[in-house]
Amino acid sequence: MNQRAYVEQIMGLPISLHVRGEDPDGPEVRLGAEAVFAELRRFDAMFSPYRDDSDLARFERGERPDDPLFAEMLALCDEARARTGGRFDPRGLPDPRTGAPRFDPSGLVKGWAVERSAAHLRKLRRYSWCLNAGGDVLVHAEEDHPAWRVGIEHPDDPARLLQVIERRTGAVATSGTAHRGAHIVDPATGQPATAVRAVTVTGPQLLWADVYATAAAAAGPRSLEWLGTLDDHAALLVSASGLIQCTEAWPAP
Repeated sequence: MNQRAYVEQIMGLPISLHVRGEDPDGPEVRLGAEAVFAELRRFDAMFSPYRDDSDLARFERGERPDDPLFAEMLALCDEARARTGGRFDPRGLPDPRTGAPRFDPSGLVKGWAVERSAAHLRKLRRYSWCLNAGGDVLVHAEEDHPAWRVGIEHPDDPARLLQVIERRTGAVATSGTAHRGAHIVDPATGQPATAVRAVTVTGPQLLWADVYATAAAAAGPRSLEWLGTLDDHAALLVSASGLIQCTEAWPAP
């Protein structure tokens, strides 16, 4: 079996696509990879909080973007706030450039964008793929191919792994302070969340795995009990003290 990696820098992140199969460098796969990256660039142009020409920036200035995807994103943010009991809330977050309060759906947009762009990969037949957006991962393995092995990085030492888990399909998402510092805000206090070093959530969709990981990182270690109630999801949490805990559904090492 052959494997090929495609990598681009989008949304300020390295986005990598690994494809396994008979001809992962062939025209069918290349077109699929190009479509994935093109769609991610489109999402970046729409929702980047760093761009003054994005639809998000226009929305903040009081304009209403015409693209129906913007309305879909707003509806998903409301759903995410409801699903997480307010642990995820994009309203009144600090602007990454100025610190002023603003609407910033970044904690939902990346997982949603990757999930949508992966539709181009689902059209490929007889190929397995792993789409990695800065550590948030979506995978698919064909029946006669091996499962993907996803490493869970230690938040205190990127050279170490806490665990390696196998996934044939679905998502693995991680949020916390390890790489970007205290960039997640607790909606209950309006203050940076520092009680969790990292939380990793697995589930069928990257959109919700990423939202739940962000919500848990914002709410603190006690959110592990809430994570344990989510059907079809499992979680591993590392608190600021270094304590490692996981939900009952988390795979054993």
